[in-house]
Amino acid sequence: MAGGKATPRQKMINLMYLIFIAMLALNMSKEVLAAFGIMTEKMEASNAKTTESNLAFLDGLATKAGEDTAKYGPLYDNAKKIKSMSQEYYDYLQGLKDAAVKDIEDPTDYQVMDKSDFLDSKFWQGDNLTPEGEDFLNRINSYRDGVIKLVKDKEVQSNIKSRFQTGDENGKVENRSGEKIDWLNYNYERFPLVASLTKLTAMQADIRATEEDALKTMLAGELTDQVSLKNFATSLFAKKSAYYTGEKYDGKIIISKTDNSSTPVRAELTLDGRKLSEGRDYKIEAGGVKMLIGSGAAGDHEVAGKLFFKQDGEEIEVPVKNSFATISKPNAALIAADKMNVVYRGVANPMSISIPGIPNNKVSASATGLRKSSGSKYVMNPGKGRTVTITASGTLPDGQKVSSRSEFRIKDIPRPSGSIRGETGSAKMGRANLEKSTVGAILEDFDFDLNLKVSGFKFKVPGQPTVVIKGGRLDSRAKSALKRAKRGDAVQIFDISAYISNNKTYKLKKVSPVVVEITN
Repeated sequence: MAGGKATPRQKMINLMYLIFIAMLALNMSKEVLAAFGIMTEKMEASNAKTTESNLAFLDGLATKAGEDTAKYGPLYDNAKKIKSMSQEYYDYLQGLKDAAVKDIEDPTDYQVMDKSDFLDSKFWQGDNLTPEGEDFLNRINSYRDGVIKLVKDKEVQSNIKSRFQTGDENGKVENRSGEKIDWLNYNYERFPLVASLTKLTAMQADIRATEEDALKTMLAGELTDQVSLKNFATSLFAKKSAYYTGEKYDGKIIISKTDNSSTPVRAELTLDGRKLSEGRDYKIEAGGVKMLIGSGAAGDHEVAGKLFFKQDGEEIEVPVKNSFATISKPNAALIAADKMNVVYRGVANPMSISIPGIPNNKVSASATGLRKSSGSKYVMNPGKGRTVTITASGTLPDGQKVSSRSEFRIKDIPRPSGSIRGETGSAKMGRANLEKSTVGAILEDFDFDLNLKVSGFKFKVPGQPTVVIKGGRLDSRAKSALKRAKRGDAVQIFDISAYISNNKTYKLKKVSPVVVEITN
């Protein structure tokens, strides 16, 4: 196309041919860019799964370390160090990726990621590395060398060196022309952004693979469901949590771990310091020891001693120290207000109503304005009158009925105090502060935190007409009157109208006024 003298027609044909080749190259470039993006997405999904798997490995190693600290404790400590180093490096790379696509409207539009400006300007300044470029290289070398020191397996060490190799001893690699160039230039300089993102994601995949290799090696094939009996605890299991005087206690000491089928070979137990005898006071059965003792007198009782298990031919001790409570049979319910010995009209009064020894679902309570919330919790909204009587009843396990009545006084909500800027009674402030302040109503020393709102008040400046205001702040008329106030004048805020925000139908007592002395 370039040789000889071409006719105008031939020149036109040659130009069209060049344009056609350029269009093909452009289309191919977009397809390649998209392919890099798809590859990045797949690696990110794989990284997420590997992260979950590695966490499971670490949990397994933690279990082993708890069972055998001498053997697995140092390994677990090293595993946590590797996890911390890996996560820090992983997050650093993720930060680079996020910054690279920060200004791209659609981070999944890989066909627009054909420029190399981001990493080129971040890693190089002319022919020299920037501090960020040097930091990038240092982090690779630091992570590689740090993990190798914590891993003893030679094969894993070799794999780590291969994954995070940054060239020869001089940091050089050989390009296609046989020239020695810097590893960072060879891998990241003038590459399309999408290709660099893929490489960074591949490095993240290498981090997760390194974690996985290290953890598997540390577990050395022993990550199983087997649990050491040395780490077992005991607990008491019974049909109910409390027993009456004279009842037979039929609870059972069980092994509180996954291997509940383990059966003790023998036991040495005491009840409140008294030695227990097998057959008479307890019997050994699958999964633990069944107690045959009486519940004893009212109060707390302690079962202590040791259970003995066989493991790998050796007898292993499991300490026992558990307690249970015996209570006297009740003949009356216990009813108490959570905050006071009275209930207030216009307020949802929280109450607890229960009968010792009887489950909450077998206890019922009734009174005007009383409703059950959950369990032993009730809410009382008293109506008219000066007292209210609550009746509680329940059924004991032996079928006996228990009932009791308690009377509570009903009181009205006390008189609220008017406030300005949170101060009640009287206050001192300048005109500007008063103009911006909010008039409120406060229930001082009241056990309930009621949300009181002010709907209006009257405002009086000496020598000026009284201004009636709607809402809780001064309006333009009040501010105009305030401008005529002199220093030392006592401005009155009175006839304050207030209401409970969640109970507007309740009529509060008259709110006390506030007097403000003007200071300027």
